[in-house]
Amino acid sequence: MPKHPPADPCATLRAGLPDRYLTPEDLAALLAVPIETVYGWRKKRTGPTGFRVGRHVRYAPAAVRDWIAQQTAAEAA
Repeated sequence: MPKHPPADPCATLRAGLPDRYLTPEDLAALLAVPIETVYGWRKKRTGPTGFRVGRHVRYAPAAVRDWIAQQTAAEAA
């Protein structure tokens, strides 16, 4: 069975909720920020809410969308 290439997180979120959780690398690519920024947000608890699966951090696409909406609303206010 052929392997599929990893989905583009930007295209995935535009098309609807993906069928997988996002990695920190996905989040960095989606927002066009360095991976260090994503880890800094997590440490300061200022970014999207993530959770651990063993040693790995994952982000629910709905939580990322909510966080982006909050950032957009705060900028507009």
